Amino acid sequence: MSHPHLRSCEISDKPREACGIFGICGHPEAAAMTYFGLYALQHRGQESAGIGVARDGAIVAHKGMGLVPDVFDVNHLEELDGCCAIGHVRYSTTGSSILTNAQPFIVRHRNKSYAVGHNGNITNAPLLKEELEQAGSIFQSTMDSEVFLHLFVKNLKHGFEEALVRSVGRLEGAFSLVMLTSRGEVIGIRDPHGFRPLCLGRLNGYHVLASESCALDLVEAQFVREIEPGEIVIITHEGLRSIQTPPAPRRALCIFELIYFARPDSTIDGRNVYLVRKAQGRQLAREAPVAADFVMPFPDSGTYAAIGYTEESGIPFELGMIRNHYVGRTFIQPTQSMRDFGVRVKLNPVKELLKGREIIIIDDSIIRGTTVKTRVKALRELGVRRVHMRIAGPPHRFPCHYGIDFSTRGELIAAGKSEEEICRLLGLDTLHYLSIPGLLASTGVPEPEHKFCKACFDGRYPVLFDEALTKDCLEKGC
Repeated sequence: MSHPHLRSCEISDKPREACGIFGICGHPEAAAMTYFGLYALQHRGQESAGIGVARDGAIVAHKGMGLVPDVFDVNHLEELDGCCAIGHVRYSTTGSSILTNAQPFIVRHRNKSYAVGHNGNITNAPLLKEELEQAGSIFQSTMDSEVFLHLFVKNLKHGFEEALVRSVGRLEGAFSLVMLTSRGEVIGIRDPHGFRPLCLGRLNGYHVLASESCALDLVEAQFVREIEPGEIVIITHEGLRSIQTPPAPRRALCIFELIYFARPDSTIDGRNVYLVRKAQGRQLAREAPVAADFVMPFPDSGTYAAIGYTEESGIPFELGMIRNHYVGRTFIQPTQSMRDFGVRVKLNPVKELLKGREIIIIDDSIIRGTTVKTRVKALRELGVRRVHMRIAGPPHRFPCHYGIDFSTRGELIAAGKSEEEICRLLGLDTLHYLSIPGLLASTGVPEPEHKFCKACFDGRYPVLFDEALTKDCLEKGC
């Protein structure tokens, strides 16, 4: 049970995504490479971390709650001395944030072990779990990821590769997976729509899988290519083989990867994220110009779009708020009266720069509105004359069922309010969200309308789902 005065310092508007995954086959320091890969992917999940290695016909793993450097030390990595490994950092969207749900998740079946790390959300997991339990399966966790392993071992009677194909064929929704077998095979799987990113690299002849290319960069692996939607890659000491399952009629990469989730130094779908975010800022300046003394971001999420906005508008760029980079996941809140302490502990305004000024704030999203409202109020109290806000994405009006942590419309400030109403509620002078056409154009992708999932903006869901099956159905036994 948590201390009553402990509060997460992430009590902000920012959406959080499921996980980051990494895998490597054949490397003599596989656990160490996976550790550094997870370090680079820490932004994708901060609740738990884990590494599993294949050794002596078994899978040995170490997992824990917290950030990668808190979970692992040198002794842990030395104990994980296999040459094939997978790793995972987690933010829970299905399943509680408890150690039992930390990944990689491992099962044992007929003297063999299998481990999996999952990024995304399997929308039909409650139905599959019910079917499997009726057939005698016993579940150890509340994660949708476990459903895949139960399907896999049930289908092993058809052979290893066929079991993979049949199991993947039963899943719906968003899933990029890394899997490890006790024989030392590392498998990468991407769903037919390609909701979540997964890429392939090479490190001194060894194959590497990672959610983002920034993880490849840190371990000095060469980026080879993206794993295709619907593709299964099986990596062994002998090399790599690919199985292409039927892809979906259209691709549906989550466009929020380019707006917020992915690290700016990553390449997603052939596009550098940093440059795409600058393009979003330039498009914002064209759509909603306004006179002001300077442009400033809410660091760090709005920084890159703010650079684009200032380049296009010619209005100077300033860092009007300074981020404290040494804030951990939790802090001690001395009194209940300091309810906004969690907001202020991360960003502090430069008072002399802001007083009496007219400013343009750039951010990537407003989800619930609570943090923005608090920050704007603080800026007013400092004497800021006018506050204009520009958002580098359209308003979130619809819940996400594919792995982002807002799953009900009631959580979304824009779901039932117009732009003008949100502007008044947040205490802004003007507000503009980037249009959907403007967002798509900023990606630089040909025919972008058919390449991305943008259901949280327009309500057009690429994969159908049962709205009665919410993300906590697995925990409640739905």
